[in-house]
Order: sequence, then structure tokens, then C-alpha cells
Amino acid sequence: MLGLGPREIIILAAILLLLFGSKKIPELTRSIGEAIRHIRNGFSDVDKNLTTTEEKEVK
Repeated sequence: MLGLGPREIIILAAILLLLFGSKKIPELTRSIGEAIRHIRNGFSDVDKNLTTTEEKEVK
């Protein structure tokens, strides 16, 4: 995972806790998860469009 060891992950978690507080972290992680989901869906849609376009060109 990006070359991060356990120590770095713990340090990042502590910094996030200090910056955002314990109440905001679940909201933050939820927002990040939704953003990643939207990005993946966008890439999936682009891939589907390219595939259908290529199939039309072959016919």
C-alpha cells in the first residue's frame, strides 16, 4: 500500500485525528469512499463506451 509501513500509517492516523477530531473522521472516510466509487464508475463507463465504439467500428 504505497510503501507505507505500520509506523507511517499510525502517524497518519494520529495526524488525521488531531486535525479533524474523532467525530469528523467517519464523515471524511465516507466521503473519500464515495469519491473513489464515483471515479471507478466513471472509468467503467468510459471503458464500456470504448468497447462499444470499437465493436461498432469492427462491424
